[in-house]
Amino acid sequence: MNCELEKSIIDAGQEHLLRYIPGLSAEELDSFCNQLAAVNWGQIPELAEKYVLNRPEISIPDDLTPAKFYPLKPADAATEELYSAADAKGVELLKAGKVCCLTVAGGQGTRLGFDGPKGTYPIGPVSNRTLFSYFAQSIARASEKYGAPVNWYIMTSPINREATENYFRAENFFGLKEENVFFFTQGTMPAFGLDGKLLLSSKSSLALSPDGHGGTLLALRKSGALDKMIADGCEYISYFQVDNPLVPVVDPRFIGLHYLENSEMSAIMLSKTNPYEKLGNFCVSGGRTMIIEYSDLPDELAVKRNADGSLAFVAGSPAIHVLSRSFVEKLTSGGTLQLPWHRADKKIASLDENGTLVTPDSPNGVKLESFIFDALPLAEKVMILEGDRAEVFAPTKNATGVDSAESCREMLTARNARRLVLAGVEIPYTADGKVDAVIELSPRCVLDDADAVALVKESGLKKIFSGQVVAL
Repeated sequence: MNCELEKSIIDAGQEHLLRYIPGLSAEELDSFCNQLAAVNWGQIPELAEKYVLNRPEISIPDDLTPAKFYPLKPADAATEELYSAADAKGVELLKAGKVCCLTVAGGQGTRLGFDGPKGTYPIGPVSNRTLFSYFAQSIARASEKYGAPVNWYIMTSPINREATENYFRAENFFGLKEENVFFFTQGTMPAFGLDGKLLLSSKSSLALSPDGHGGTLLALRKSGALDKMIADGCEYISYFQVDNPLVPVVDPRFIGLHYLENSEMSAIMLSKTNPYEKLGNFCVSGGRTMIIEYSDLPDELAVKRNADGSLAFVAGSPAIHVLSRSFVEKLTSGGTLQLPWHRADKKIASLDENGTLVTPDSPNGVKLESFIFDALPLAEKVMILEGDRAEVFAPTKNATGVDSAESCREMLTARNARRLVLAGVEIPYTADGKVDAVIELSPRCVLDDADAVALVKESGLKKIFSGQVVAL
C-alpha cells in the first residue's frame, strides 16, 4: 500500500481498516488496495458526522406547494393541440434514433423468494417470460416500429453483473443485437458502523453496498455509456426500473413533451389513491421541483384538499423519467455528482474486534444511498405528465399481496384485455369487474394499442371464454 493512501485513511479516522494488512496475501492486498483507493477519504469524516453519528433532520420548506403537471387527458383545445404535436415529435425523435432506454436492474429477487437477478424473474401470465424478456422484446418491437435501433443501457450491481450478462448471452440477447445492449455497474459505498467507523466484511474487504439509483448518473459517465450515447447520436434517455413490466419502454407523447417543453428531466406522475400512499410527492420550493418522500410529508399537507375535494398533493412518483443526455453530462462533468445521501439503518454482516464475521440480529450499521429524483431540483426545467396507473405501473416487489408478482400478472392481463376490447374481442368478466381469463400479448408484437388491433385482425380472434388461457 502506498504511503499517501495509508495517510488518507488514517487522517479520516479509519486506521482500524489497516489492522489485518500484514497477514494478507499479495492477491488479497492488491484487491483490498484497489477497493480502498476507490473511496473518497476526504468526505468520510463529514459523512460519518452528518449521517451516522447524527441522524439527519428532515427539513420541509415553508413555501412547499404541489407541482404542476400535464393531465392524462387534455382539458382544453390548446392542451389537445400540444399533445398532438408531442406525439408527432416523439415519433420523429424515435425514427431519428435519438432515444435510448435505461433500466435500473441492480437488485436481486430475494423478496420474491427468487435466487438470481430480479430481471430474470418469470412474470408472464401465460408464457412465464421474464422481466428482462418483456423489456427486450418491447425494445425490439419499438426498434422495428420506428425503423431505428433503440439502444438499451442496463445498470447492474457488483453482485449481479456477471449473472445478468450470462443470462442475456444464454438467451441470445432475446433477438437484439449485442452491440445495442450496454451493461454497466453502479457504484458502491462503504457501510458505517453506528460509531462512524467503516465496517469490514472480511480482513481484505470493506463492507460495501450499492450507492442507490442516484448513482446511475455518475455510473453512466464512468462506464463509458455517455460516450457511447454521444457516438450513437442519442439525446434522450427513457428511464425505468426493472420491476415494472407494465411501463412503456418508450412513450412518444412523454418524449415529445419533454422536447417541446425544453425539459432537462421529466417525470410521470400517478394520482395518489389516498393521502398516505407510499409514493414520493412531486412538490415545488423556490421555483425548483423536488420529491418529498411519503414518510416525510407533514400530515397537514398530505391531507390538504383543493376546493373540489381532490388531494392538493396528489402527484406521486412511480420512478419513470425522461432525461436529456446533455443534463447528465452537465451534472457529472467533473467526474463527480453531488446528490444528497439518504440514511438506511441495516443489519450488516461484518468483522468484530476479534476478526470474526458476525451476522447481527438487529441493525448495527448505516448504508448511504443517493436517489435519482434528487436530480430534479438541479434541472433548469422539469416537465411532469400524468400517467394512467393501469397502463404504466405494476411493480413486482413481493411474491403475493400488494405490489406483487401476483398483482402484476393480473394488471398485465387487465391491460391486454382492454387492448383486445379495442380490437372488438369479447372478454369475460367476473361480478367484481376482474377479467375472468388469463391473457398475454407478446411484447415482441404489441408495443401499443395499434399493434394489438393489428394482431387481433391477423389472428381472427373474436371471443375469449370464462377461465380460458390465451397467449397471442
